[in-house]
Amino acid sequence: MKQMRPVRRPVAAASVAALAIAATPIVASAASAAGSGEFRAASSDLAVARVLQPTKPTSKKLPGTKCRAFPASNAWHADISGLPVHPRSAQWLASTDADSTNLHPDFGPSFGEQPVPYGIPITIVKSKKKPTKKVRFGYADESDNVRYPLSRATKIEGGWNAGGDRHAIVVKAKTCKLYETWDTHLTGSGWYAGSGAVWSLKSNKLRPSGWTSADAAGLPILPGLLRWDEITSGKVDHAIRFTVSETQNSYLWPARHRAGSTDNAAVPPMGARFRLKSSFNIAGYSARAQVVLRAMKQYGLVVADNGSNWFFQGTSDSRWPDGIISELKNVPANGFEAVDASDLQVSANSARARR
Repeated sequence: MKQMRPVRRPVAAASVAALAIAATPIVASAASAAGSGEFRAASSDLAVARVLQPTKPTSKKLPGTKCRAFPASNAWHADISGLPVHPRSAQWLASTDADSTNLHPDFGPSFGEQPVPYGIPITIVKSKKKPTKKVRFGYADESDNVRYPLSRATKIEGGWNAGGDRHAIVVKAKTCKLYETWDTHLTGSGWYAGSGAVWSLKSNKLRPSGWTSADAAGLPILPGLLRWDEITSGKVDHAIRFTVSETQNSYLWPARHRAGSTDNAAVPPMGARFRLKSSFNIAGYSARAQVVLRAMKQYGLVVADNGSNWFFQGTSDSRWPDGIISELKNVPANGFEAVDASDLQVSANSARARR
């Protein structure tokens, strides 16, 4: 099962400095907003009337840790099944060739194409020692310039000799700190990465406005990955990271960074959220595939990077059976719709979501 590797950055003439300019989150163009004024007013009234409800953690702890992938109140865990369809839904689907494209699980068995399974691996570090490795960054002005817990035991996406995005995701089990890097290399002069970001898995704090992360959307990668332990538990309680080939040069909360090559509002921005339609019949799929499809209906997919249309991500894990991968490849992209998630936002600088 040979995978098409996502393109990390858009082919654009913009300089790094231009990409660092903070973008104003948008929901639709002025024309579409004008055409949906009554809809906007009604949804705003509902948002004002809504109160923040305490939420109990439902997600499984990361194996080998006492850490959950961010609080239950985080936007990754927000139920979007009842949100209104976005006014640009049809256009965004058309721009991603949804009528002629199926979902593509960007994880699973590699059948010898590479030394490790497809997907993005997670390295758990149980040592109590403070991280010691200094990393040189290509996007140093948008990266967290701290010490990282990297070592020769760190798992790299695709393996240590791979090309592609070469993501590294490391969790410190004792502190529940998440460290993510993109284009990760150990060179003769030390560690290098295109970009790097650090989060507390106990916090809803976002990155500074306009900053990238190990993902072009400025979001953490870990909470958007499907994990085999979730599937076997029968519950996935978060949105799933996916890519599209072209993105608008803007972003929607809780994304923090734009990496698009067009201002065309008919193209989805970073952070755009899609859900599998409630009418989509999942009865013919296996019980484990249905766990994924139910999550896609309740929590949806999030545009997190530029890459192949409708490629969605999971962990690199030898336990993924080819059967479930093959089933998920038969899900048509036109079974999805974009949603307007703006009413979930509590604060522009927090990933906490209204319930």
